[in-house]
Amino acid sequence: MTAVGDRLPSLEIPVTRTMIVASAIASRDYQDVHHDPALAIERGSPDVFMNILTTNGLVDRFVTAWAGPSAVVKRLKIRLGAPNHPGDTMVLTGTVTAIDADRLQVEVRGENGRGTHVSGTVEVEVGR
Repeated sequence: MTAVGDRLPSLEIPVTRTMIVASAIASRDYQDVHHDPALAIERGSPDVFMNILTTNGLVDRFVTAWAGPSAVVKRLKIRLGAPNHPGDTMVLTGTVTAIDADRLQVEVRGENGRGTHVSGTVEVEVGR
């Protein structure tokens, strides 16, 4: 039985250049900072970096993998911080912060070597 305060098992995600480029293309985000290292550097970044749509998908995957195959994300609200670059490892953690009937609210955080990449909440409906 799930209770407020329960912690989700952490998930380590190695961030590769291929992952950054492929997920940007898959989400139709053709911004050059997600695939062209020279242009990313020209714009002030040390390298290409992950787009927000990829982060959304990874947070969704993290929570639904824990909540089970019948889980449905009803609301996902995140804020980005430190970018994810090739070679980083993002570690996702989560804590159940509210339970209302078949809905859970999970506070999530994704950290890398530079700090917090993502923080926010996910509301998920679970079949009990």
